[in-house]
Amino acid sequence: MPVCHYPNLTMLRALFLSLTLISGLAQAATTRQQPVSLTTDQGTLHGSLLLPQSDKPLPVALLIAGSGPTDRNGNNPEGGHNDALKKLAQVLARNGIASLRYDKRGVAASRSATPDERDLSVERYVADASGWARQLKDDPRFDRVILIGHSEGALIASLAAADSPVDALVSIAGPAYPIGQVLDMQLAMRLPPALLAESRHILANLIRGTLQPEVPEALQVVYRPSVQPYLISLLRQDPAENFAALRIPALIVQGSHDAQVSPDNAELLKQAKPDAELAMIAGMNHVMRITPAAWQEQLASYDDPQLPLARALGERIVAFIRSSAEKNGR
Repeated sequence: MPVCHYPNLTMLRALFLSLTLISGLAQAATTRQQPVSLTTDQGTLHGSLLLPQSDKPLPVALLIAGSGPTDRNGNNPEGGHNDALKKLAQVLARNGIASLRYDKRGVAASRSATPDERDLSVERYVADASGWARQLKDDPRFDRVILIGHSEGALIASLAAADSPVDALVSIAGPAYPIGQVLDMQLAMRLPPALLAESRHILANLIRGTLQPEVPEALQVVYRPSVQPYLISLLRQDPAENFAALRIPALIVQGSHDAQVSPDNAELLKQAKPDAELAMIAGMNHVMRITPAAWQEQLASYDDPQLPLARALGERIVAFIRSSAEKNGR
């Protein structure tokens, strides 16, 4: 009887690791990351350009982070380390799309541009995004500029598009309702009744443009006096109205399990701009991962950089960028 030789598991593991390493080296050889900066009248901003190797101009996406002290990679000391934007940049690079992601002023490497958050405003963030877009448009390595905003970054992208040389826009988990309504909805899921009533009192006054010097300790993270000037500038915005004003191709990406920006926001954005594409990603949450619907069961994903992004997210964004190029004859 012939002898049956089973595969040596140790050898198979070694072969798998070798192939993985070779794949990683190949990726490293075809994609490079370099530091970039933008000089503004209020300091210098810093970011990372992820550039696939190419002998012809490439599309480039400007990634705009969400609210709070969120850095270029999508990480927030208040909301977890998940590398969402860094991972999105890597997905784009694997598909031949360059990207620039940056630390907002007052955050991480761009902190010195605005060290005091009292000086922050939506208008300043919009001007920064426009400045980055113009810098990319003037770079001969790129043939198209696409704005990709996440959460509050989607609002910034919509506002910046009006005064920027950009070719398309992607809104990921972008709000559609007036920001005061979105904030109240988020807090209503987390605050006890008495504290929610106090939050609504403060919010109503900020919507009227009135600063609130007295804020309960439990609400300081949201309404601390130093952030109130920014909140007042934010509460003036109507995201659906801004989205409706876009005159470029747009894609709305929304997760069905997003516990921070509910799916009906995406439907409202679609109503505001009927020619926009809508991609509803089943099971995706606010940090672009596939998770259970229950909020408590999603929390771990906010602080897990190893968890992959929802596959359909990258697929839909890449397809949109390519199709928008075809529509423009490029």
